[in-house]
Parts: sequence; C-alpha cells; structure tokens
Amino acid sequence: MAPDYITMAIPVFLFLIAVEIIVSRLKKGGYYDYHDSVNDLSAGILSQVVGVFGKIITVGLYVYVYQNWRLLEISEKSVIAWVACFFGVDFFYYWFHRIAHESAVFWGSHLPHHQSEEYNLTVALRQGAFQSFFSIWFYVPLALVGIPPLIFLVHSQFNTIYQFWIHTRAVGKLGFLEIFMNTPSHHRVHHGKNPIYIDKNYAGTLIIWDKMFGTFQEETEEVHYGTIKPLASWNPIWAQVHYFLELFQKSIKAPRFLDKILLWFKGPGWLPTGLEYDAFMADPAYSPEGMKNRVPARYPAKYRTKLSTALEIYTFVNFLFTLGFASYFFFMSPTMLLGAKLFYGGFVALSLLTLGGIFESKRWAHILEIHRLFIGALMIALYGGDIGFLAAIPIMMAVFFYLQVFRTEMKKA
Repeated sequence: MAPDYITMAIPVFLFLIAVEIIVSRLKKGGYYDYHDSVNDLSAGILSQVVGVFGKIITVGLYVYVYQNWRLLEISEKSVIAWVACFFGVDFFYYWFHRIAHESAVFWGSHLPHHQSEEYNLTVALRQGAFQSFFSIWFYVPLALVGIPPLIFLVHSQFNTIYQFWIHTRAVGKLGFLEIFMNTPSHHRVHHGKNPIYIDKNYAGTLIIWDKMFGTFQEETEEVHYGTIKPLASWNPIWAQVHYFLELFQKSIKAPRFLDKILLWFKGPGWLPTGLEYDAFMADPAYSPEGMKNRVPARYPAKYRTKLSTALEIYTFVNFLFTLGFASYFFFMSPTMLLGAKLFYGGFVALSLLTLGGIFESKRWAHILEIHRLFIGALMIALYGGDIGFLAAIPIMMAVFFYLQVFRTEMKKA
C-alpha cells in the first residue's frame, strides 16, 4: 500500500498557513478569522479521525474490486498506467465533485468544506468527515480496468494535496496556467455563493474538465464565500451531520412517498409541493430567472462570536494541545489496537466538540470541558509512566478555565 502522504504533509500545510497569516497581516487583507480558522482545522482533524476507521471500507472497496474483478493485468511499474491514472483520478474526481453539488445526499457529505465564510489555506483542510464513503464509488472503474491500488492511492492523495494551495486569496491570476490548470482564481469562484458562481469550477487539478462539460466560470466579480444558508455555528460535529438531519426531517414531512425518496437524490435546493423554502433558499437571486437576470443576492453578515481575552488564549493553547494529540494519533494509529484507536479518536472528537461550544459560550460546553480535562489528567496519571507528573497540566487548565468562566458569568449577572 502507498504511504500516507496526506498525514506526512500536515507539517507543510501548517507552515504554509503560518506564512499566509503573515502575508495577510502585511497586506492587511483580513483573510483570517480566529474562530473560523480553528473551526476549519477542527473539521479537518475530525475528517482524519473518521478516516482512520473508514479506510478499511473505502480503500478496502477499491482493493476488493481490483482483486476480484479487474479486466487487465497492469504492472505497478508501467509508466502508461501512472500517466493514465493521473488523468483518470482527476476525471472521476470532477464527476464526484459535480454530483456532490447536484444531489442532496452527496452534498451532505461535501457541504462542510463550503461552510467557511472566509477563504484561506485552513479552508482547504475543512473536509467532510463522510465524503470518502461517497467519493470512492466514482473510482471503481479504475479498479475494474486494473489500475493497481498503489498507483490509485498515490494519485488520489496527490490530487488532494494539490488542491491545498489553491485555497487562497493571496495569489492572483497566473497567466497561461489559467488555461488548463485549476488555480486559486478558478477555485475562488467555486467557493463563491454569488449567483453567477453557483455550481461552477468543479475541477481538482485540471480545469479542462469544466471547460469540456460546460461548468467553467471565470472570476469576474468580488467573491462572497460560504453557503447560501449559513451554518452559524462553531460546532464541528453539528457541521458534519446537520444537513443529513434536515434531509431526514424534510422527507418525513413530504406528503408523497416518492418525494420522500427524491428529496435525497434531487438537487440540494429542490423541495416537493407542500414544503416551503426558508428565507435563505427563497432569495429570488438564486432562482433560474434571478440568476439569468443577475438579480443581486442578499449576503447576511458573517457569523462571529466574542470571548474574553483570557478565554481566547485558553482556547488557542487548548487547540494546540489537541492538534498535537491528534497528530500523534494519526502517525501512530497503524500500530494501535482498536481499543486504543477508539479512545484516542473519541478524545480528539470530544476536545473539538467542547472547543466549538466554548466559542459559542454554551453552558454544556463549559461543564463538558471540565470533565474532559479531568479525564485527560486521569489517563496521563495512570498510563503516562515516567511523564505521569504531566497530569498536573490539564488540572491547572481546568482550574484556570473554571475561574475564567465563573468571572464571565459574574460580569453578566
């Protein structure tokens, strides 16, 4: 099997994010919002946690089809196979990505990637935790032809890694590369909620697919980022599941049985007779007539929350600890037993959940955070061995957090 290049690239991703933050400050570009970026990274970490357990299904499906139903015997050393797979992965990614915007249930798996109202390199890491379970089916033809799993896994990872750098406002148009490559300008269009930009530029690496299949749009006006209906939450788990829950609720309310099924597979904006559009989806700018006549859309203010300076510092330190813990988990997971994987993965998810709740000043998150810190202290004390004394760190963090929240509540009173 191929090495995990995406996990190996994490330090490079973080370094480039730091560089972009510096560039943003120097240019006074305002590319970053602290809460938004932490939420982007939280979604990315959560998707990697799910991936630790999900690869047995996603990679397993490709390997199973290859081993049992391949039509050709192709060597892993074949140059033609490597070149063909590059184009094949990019072609099938285009079609998955397009269907992920045109079919509701697929949109649910991809939606988290588009929820950020900013556009920077952290958005590249904001991924749908369940997306790979939907996308892998589009690559089955490569397995049927006989492309070895090693070649496929290398190309699929580098297709993903390539798309990291195009999530930036710091890079303008790139001359002749705009003709055939997916560039930051092309991908900014894709992330725009401007009516003219909706459902455009699905490319992964090569923009030629959009030009061939009629979904290309050049960047011609200022881009407004995010989804038509904003998430308005920093909860990374809610971001992953809320749309599926909405689809389920709508299917229950739909009067006809056929409509209950069609809701999952028709476009994300489709509703059967008997159900009403909400205020966001009812914006006439997004109707076929409105898009044709370039009716201006209503762009609500970006979702923002505020914390005290002390709590902002606390959440930043907390996130760094969580990032380090998660990185250790990702690098060591291949050697871990299932029980250890479940504990590490669960603790990372719990940490990200409470962090999002703290950003929103949720009381349940304050209570959960205290318990999380004491669980962490207990595990370090019991299994930390020579470093068991470090259990004092989460205990001190718990005391500090409690005092800061108590002070905030007292000021409100």
